[in-house]
Amino acid sequence: MEDSTRSLESREKEGTQFRINLHNNHGKGGFLSSFLILGTSLGLNIASGAWYSNLIVFLISVFNVKNIPATQINNIFSGFINFFPIIAAILADSSFGAFAVTLVSSLISLLGVLMFTLMVTIRSLRPPKCDSNSSMSCIPPTTLQYSILYISLTLASLGLGGTRFILGTMGADQFDKPKQQASFFNWFVFILYIGWIIGYTLLIYIQTSVSWALSFAIALAANTIAVVLFLLGSRIYRKFPPQGSPFTSIARVFVASLKNVKRVMPENRQDCYLYESEDSKLTYGEPSTSLRFLNKAALIKEGANSKTKSWSQCTVEEVEDLKKLLKLMPLWSSSILLSGVIGVIISFTVLMALVMDRYVGSHFKIPAGTFVVVTLISTAITSSILDRFIYPTYKKLTGRNLTYLQCIGLGHVSNILAAVAFALIERKRLNLVELHGLTKQSNGEEVAPFSALWLVIPLVVMGIGEGFYFAPEVALYYQEYPKSLRSTSTAMISLHIAAGYYMSSAFIKIVGETSSWLPNDINLGRVDKACWVLGIVATLNFAYFLVWAMVYKYNDHELDLGDDSFASN
Repeated sequence: MEDSTRSLESREKEGTQFRINLHNNHGKGGFLSSFLILGTSLGLNIASGAWYSNLIVFLISVFNVKNIPATQINNIFSGFINFFPIIAAILADSSFGAFAVTLVSSLISLLGVLMFTLMVTIRSLRPPKCDSNSSMSCIPPTTLQYSILYISLTLASLGLGGTRFILGTMGADQFDKPKQQASFFNWFVFILYIGWIIGYTLLIYIQTSVSWALSFAIALAANTIAVVLFLLGSRIYRKFPPQGSPFTSIARVFVASLKNVKRVMPENRQDCYLYESEDSKLTYGEPSTSLRFLNKAALIKEGANSKTKSWSQCTVEEVEDLKKLLKLMPLWSSSILLSGVIGVIISFTVLMALVMDRYVGSHFKIPAGTFVVVTLISTAITSSILDRFIYPTYKKLTGRNLTYLQCIGLGHVSNILAAVAFALIERKRLNLVELHGLTKQSNGEEVAPFSALWLVIPLVVMGIGEGFYFAPEVALYYQEYPKSLRSTSTAMISLHIAAGYYMSSAFIKIVGETSSWLPNDINLGRVDKACWVLGIVATLNFAYFLVWAMVYKYNDHELDLGDDSFASN
């Protein structure tokens, strides 16, 4: 109880500077500014959908890039897009602020989309289209054309990565109440997925059925509107100034704790610690007992500069900030495998759909890649009803509140169930393949008499799980990270997505090289066994998450997620 009280007091003191900033932002923020931020996010996500959602097809059909190099280029920039948000967030927290980084990134995105638009409208900026009636090979891009392509990809990727999660931080900054901030993140994720859905459906349809130029013209207009909306709110946004690099103080705590490891604690412990101020000393008291080996970093050294922060002594506040980070890292690491499992399942979905009956009726055939949209829609719907229906209903039925960690745990369980469902569906498909003798004459294109619509069931389950864990995870990091890492906290989501993305590629590569489960013709393989392995991995990862979730103590009280929401106002 004492630790809990100290933790709450510590959080209140940490918020002192935050409340000063709120005073400086008096009369600003609120729902109008948050709606402008959501509109900006939607416009930027629609703009990115024109080039990111169909990049491999763009490279192959417009730039005459061969299949494998096109896939490699796509993978490189996909990783870059997911790693750059953490860099942009660090720049926002330490030097420039979230508003400046978002504005510059949105303008960079606009420039990148403009260059893509020019590439599909000006013939000299791209190689000539391949002639399907000619035996001559396609003419590859020139060095200049490749240069323009890579510059466009780099600019568009920087713009997308520099805005995607920082906008979430800015939107939550417009509110005082944690429950409204948590509710905002639900709608932020909803808007994020709506943008992706538009990219994977409408824009891809326009590109394949109408013209590439029209799709990029829509993207350019969406990006322009996003910049205008963002600038319209410049006078009413709450803008929190950067507080300098927090990573320097983190490094100082580690160094100082090592230097002071042999020091003996004096009898009057509170007087031997360094604090930011006397008021801070009264609020914090002694450092918390968790990770107590770090407490020696805050011991005051004897001498003339005994009250000055250095690489030999830090403040109690800096020590406590580092402890908050270390407490969250095990929970964050459990999300890497979760993202990896999702990445593998999405890849398997396309492979399975290609050899299943994708007809609806006698004429319409669903593209294999479109099945991914089911997950996006499920996630968007779940995120939009979390605070309006799910949280209040759970509280009425149980008399208790859903916490962030419980929501994230439900996401873990949903992905385990999805992996099991995929394994069962693939086992059924392989039985039909064998029953109809397709393995004897298989050339990789034989379609089993089994509807691909069965894939919708696990995809919906996976999407619901993603809706449960994505927004609460963003809100958890925003609430629990030190205030000096406001933007970095939400960008940590992108970092584990990137790590999971590469982990999924490694899993497919390792399984493909060490077993016969994933041949080029999956009718001759055992994708179902790979799905069972994913289910086992996800279950072990869930157990790892549970261990850390049960010992985790919130910096503040566990928030009531059922009332006082952003959507209800």
